[in-house]
Amino acid sequence: METPTIYLMIFFIFFFIDSLLLVQWVFIGVWLLHYIHRSLVWPIRARIKQKKMSLVVVALAFIFNTVNVSIQAVWIFKFSSYETSWLYSFPFIIGLLIFLVGMYINIRSDNILFNLRKQNGPGYHIPEGFLFNKVSSPNYLGECIEWLGWAIMTWNLAGLMFLVWTIANLLPRAIANHKWYKNNFDSYPNDRKVIIPNFY
Repeated sequence: METPTIYLMIFFIFFFIDSLLLVQWVFIGVWLLHYIHRSLVWPIRARIKQKKMSLVVVALAFIFNTVNVSIQAVWIFKFSSYETSWLYSFPFIIGLLIFLVGMYINIRSDNILFNLRKQNGPGYHIPEGFLFNKVSSPNYLGECIEWLGWAIMTWNLAGLMFLVWTIANLLPRAIANHKWYKNNFDSYPNDRKVIIPNFY
């Protein structure tokens, strides 16, 4: 359901290829770094066999990703102008660093979740270690941080829209995860927050 983020981005590359500049190629690389992992690597590593997902959820995610990649690509390739000097600008450097930190948090948190049953046996377990000691959903926190970095790095309305949508999508899921843990584990740490360490 997230594959449009790859093949539609490649389509837009070919459509705009004559006008693409170095900065836009860097944006493409950052985009594909996330989505090749999310669409192709993560599902293989997750090995989710028993969980079911509604076809409506899959269809809505497919539609969103189709619309979003189109907005991001057209805005970056057509409506924005980036000189090579943008690569040395404060927004780009800070945004890229934030993106990479978010991706690290996201992947490391996923690794902890993947290893829970290997280490503790079948069933559900309380994740421990890294940012799980602070929040219930550091994987969602990491993804929000990634797209905050993208919004800063690209410095355009399309990137900001994607950040807002990501938070609107992942925050309710983080809240639901937090409530589920508290309802199902009497020993769940009371000081563990939903998604922002020491705050919420």
